[in-house]
Amino acid sequence: MMEFKLPLIALSWSDIFDIVITASIVYLVLLIIRGTRAMQILLGIGLLLLVRVCAQYFHWWTVFSILNALLIVSGVAIPIVFQPELRRALAKLGSAGFHEGRSSAHDRSVVDRMCEILGTAATVLSRSAIGAIIVIERSAALDEYIDTGTKVDSIISAEVLLSLFSPRSPLHDGAVIIRRDRICAAGCFLPLSETMLLDRRVGTRHRAALGVTELTDALAIVVSEETGGIAVAKNGRLLEQQQDAARIAATLRSSLTWGRGEARERPTVVDIARTLLQRVNISGNGLDKTKLRP
Repeated sequence: MMEFKLPLIALSWSDIFDIVITASIVYLVLLIIRGTRAMQILLGIGLLLLVRVCAQYFHWWTVFSILNALLIVSGVAIPIVFQPELRRALAKLGSAGFHEGRSSAHDRSVVDRMCEILGTAATVLSRSAIGAIIVIERSAALDEYIDTGTKVDSIISAEVLLSLFSPRSPLHDGAVIIRRDRICAAGCFLPLSETMLLDRRVGTRHRAALGVTELTDALAIVVSEETGGIAVAKNGRLLEQQQDAARIAATLRSSLTWGRGEARERPTVVDIARTLLQRVNISGNGLDKTKLRP
């Protein structure tokens, strides 16, 4: 086997391959936690390790012993502290598994009808200045969020959605979750995004939409109560706002359907890496192409 001899070490092709894989894994992990509180915690741990090295070099044995004890305890604490990030990473990897997604049960005509209804309902809610958040389940099950709301189990229609988000409705504050072509639950609580790059003008509904799409492969439609803006959240990003029902339906349809004879739409490991790399290009206010009304 060919080896590269350096002054002190000899590297084989296997060693180089091992280094590249390890560096790639570390880079992907850093991209996953980029912009979250976990990144700040990781920087703090790195600082402790640097101080430990300095303490060992300058023979500060008391400080060295204390830092060693802290690092031992951190071995148990890190999985607890990084639980949201670990859960997000495992959910993304699980979505690239070998199980059939729930979206595969959708017939194209059913999806087209559902997207048209959602587009119509979103535009009516926008014109009426009524805030709303609608989550569409895909491959990853949303049972834990469905259980926080009220079961509805209704055929999807614009009239039902408008009545659920009516200001006088007891369920208007929560999210509506759609499974296949039925309204599964309403008044559901969603996790808020922990991304630190979001603009302060982004409200709770937008943060909730980003949160659920960061942890799952679901789609979320958000209607701003203040501005009437309509945004679609996917993969932890807010897509460009749409104000036309047809364009909203087209955006949803592109993520929920596939052509006859084509492979069903599900993320692969390459897609996950591409999604993580795209997060680096998010603008300073964290909204990507989403525009807020003045």
